[in-house]
Amino acid sequence: MHAYAGKILRIDLTREAIHEEPLDRAAARAFIGGRGLATKLIHDEVNPKTDPLGARNKLILATGPLTGTAAVTGGRFMAVTRGALTGTIACSNAGGDFGPELKYAGFDLIVFEGVAKKPLVTVIDDGRVELIPAGKLWGQTTSDTDDALHEQLGHDFKVACIGPAGERLVRFACIVNDKNRAAGRSGVGAVMGSKKVKAIAVRGTGGITAADPKRFRAACLDALAKLKAGAVTGQGLPQFGTAVLVNVINECGLLPTRNFQVGHFESAEAISGEAIAKQILVRNRACVACPIGCGRVTAVRDGKYAGAGEGPEFETIWALGADCGVSDLAAATKANYICNELGMDTITAGGTIACAMELYEQGALSTQQAGCQLTFGNAATLVNLVTKIGYRRGFGDTLAEGGARLAQKFGRPDLFMGVKKQEFPAYDPRGAFGMGLQYATSNRGACHVRGYMVAPEILGNPVKMDPLTSKGKAGMNIAFQNTTAALDSSGICLFSTFSIGAPELLAMLKAATGCDYDMDELLLAGERIWNLERVFNLRAGFKRKDDTLPRRLLHTPMPAGPAQGKTVPLEEMLPEYYRLRGWDKEGRPTRKKLAALGL
Repeated sequence: MHAYAGKILRIDLTREAIHEEPLDRAAARAFIGGRGLATKLIHDEVNPKTDPLGARNKLILATGPLTGTAAVTGGRFMAVTRGALTGTIACSNAGGDFGPELKYAGFDLIVFEGVAKKPLVTVIDDGRVELIPAGKLWGQTTSDTDDALHEQLGHDFKVACIGPAGERLVRFACIVNDKNRAAGRSGVGAVMGSKKVKAIAVRGTGGITAADPKRFRAACLDALAKLKAGAVTGQGLPQFGTAVLVNVINECGLLPTRNFQVGHFESAEAISGEAIAKQILVRNRACVACPIGCGRVTAVRDGKYAGAGEGPEFETIWALGADCGVSDLAAATKANYICNELGMDTITAGGTIACAMELYEQGALSTQQAGCQLTFGNAATLVNLVTKIGYRRGFGDTLAEGGARLAQKFGRPDLFMGVKKQEFPAYDPRGAFGMGLQYATSNRGACHVRGYMVAPEILGNPVKMDPLTSKGKAGMNIAFQNTTAALDSSGICLFSTFSIGAPELLAMLKAATGCDYDMDELLLAGERIWNLERVFNLRAGFKRKDDTLPRRLLHTPMPAGPAQGKTVPLEEMLPEYYRLRGWDKEGRPTRKKLAALGL
């Protein structure tokens, strides 16, 4: 098969059995690959009500047809499972070198089943697969694990692993690959930890062919030129990284501050992309085949928070900064480094701590219960707590369950800022109504990368929409969600869509795979993936009532700024969204819709 490796690797951890099977060509065409194909396998093979941390759940690492090719930003892979944090279908996306290397080794997907008797490492060397004891690696940080495996196996292996947080089943643990890239959200690292898989080390020397090399090269060069010419992909992201958005979002009045109490952080400049570039940036870092280079290699050289690593990115510096009221760049950066080393999602880590801080300030949580003073802006507490969370020490054991369970435990569920037990990212939807609808309907819980409505509402891409109106938001959300599902499944990065769109993706996919997709079929594949994710969640027990937002965002007007006096008019948008999706009034895909999608 052109563009695909053509094989799926299945590993039964309980029996330590390894099996290969051919990739289903028809399924690959219908679901593209990556997110889509892995979603189909999870839907078909996993009971949606199974314990996410139990033996019957499965964890799939999946690449797309453009992963490892010359396609711009074609370095992505996905971890798909039933999420430990949310209970929804989870798909976390990561860049770096690991995904391409998996394809070079001969596999499009790895399916982990069952639970190992003892911690182990999966070694894949050009199609040869071995399960070896993790030994002393169990308990090590992500970077130490990476270093040790390179020393043991060779430096040309690419490693994806979990840290202590994944081993201890922190519900928002992530899978870290190539030391500084992460499949971050929904607790995929906890699922990997529950299976006692410490790491996967991969080396491959195989190649990937394009069906029409000449057309594929031309399509890639066209996309590359557009990325280089784009204001965001050619200038903003390379110069300041994703944190270039800190000042932009703050000035628009929707940078959530102190657990979404307000939409403006008075100290935003201190933690901005510009501040990062001036104070701690060492150099940029790019993933495979990426001309953007939004990654930030950084170092805090002096003081009690000295350290080095990668990041913080926009969502991280917001979650560990403004959301917790912390304006100390060094402290927030140190907390970011710790999260990376222990293997935790920085968004949920920061959001959970922010929730705890408001619980404390509201009197629902005492100093004795927390073991510290949890006031907003307390940088030392922030840094201390991320370590405690990763090792489940003291109050960190409670925080390791995430903000929804924390707020419920202390009698104030209204103070959890998220959807379906997953914390919000860095946009207050009272200042961008379309993001509110996106949060409420996202299949993996609160999420911005399943339909980035900030693009039209704030950045004017591909068209400018009034952020403070509900008009047109349902249709635009659906278009973004379907396109993103197709894009994720292809194996290229979402950031490419700041400069290219479905036509460029279609051109690369057709030339690479040889499949005669047209635009309708490409977008239908994205819609098929989205609906299948929805069906899984419905079977897991999610209902219309779960497509909602916290009371604060629905009923407490934004206190100041451009969105002053606004709340999210979700009930104006949600019925239209369901109708345009072809779902019934309870948000269930109709039989007619499923039949039209071949489901």
